[in-house]
Amino acid sequence: MIKFITRFFNEQDGAVTVDWVVLTAAVVGLSVAAVATVQDGVGNLAGAIDTGVSSTSVNTGD
Repeated sequence: MIKFITRFFNEQDGAVTVDWVVLTAAVVGLSVAAVATVQDGVGNLAGAIDTGVSSTSVNTGD
C-alpha cells in the first residue's frame, strides 16, 4: 500500500491534464467574450446591408 501511495504522488500525468483543462477553459472563455463583444456590431452591419440591398433596383435592360 505504501508503494502505491508513493507512486501516486510521484506521477505527473494528472498535473498535465489539469493544465490542458485550464488552458481549454481559458480559450473557450475568451472566444465567448469575443463573440459577445462583436455581436451587436455584426447585427447592425447585417441590417444596414439588408436595407441597402432591399432598396436597390436592378435594371434588366428591357
